Amino acid sequence: RFAVTGIHRNLSLLSVAFIVVHIGTAVLDTYVHIPLLSAVVPFASGYERLWLGLGAISVDLMAAMIVTSLLRGRLNRVVWRAVHLLAYVSWPVAFAHSIGSSKDLQQGWLLVLSIACAAVVAASVSWRLAHAARQVPRAARVSAILSQPATRPTTQQATRPTRKQAVTR
Repeated sequence: RFAVTGIHRNLSLLSVAFIVVHIGTAVLDTYVHIPLLSAVVPFASGYERLWLGLGAISVDLMAAMIVTSLLRGRLNRVVWRAVHLLAYVSWPVAFAHSIGSSKDLQQGWLLVLSIACAAVVAASVSWRLAHAARQVPRAARVSAILSQPATRPTTQQATRPTRKQAVTR
């Protein structure tokens, strides 16, 4: 679990770095005027208002996830988890932004690659939801454990074996 958490954290930081570069280059590009404000305020840009607005919504959702993750120790776990689940909303909104705002992604091999990525994400989310549905909720697990009859350990179970007994087993 420690390795998975580390991978998750590092991939998240890498994604944030790429998004900062993406926004920075879009704002600094002189081909069209995209104000920095339109990166965080949805539908504020005069250029490709819908598609850039979807990108801004995705950035705002990610910012909420980042801020709550940084404040995780001070937040209620339920609140943190609810906000963190916005990743499931943020990705399709960002995907729609990328398909709609990029003419290159609307045809050819980049479209095929984008659809393949969407299929992998859809399969991953389906697997995750199926896995979560199979698990018994924590409250049900606790009540099941508490409803089992309490058994008292015998003297043999309650004492640790000696070193010699442990070696011979």
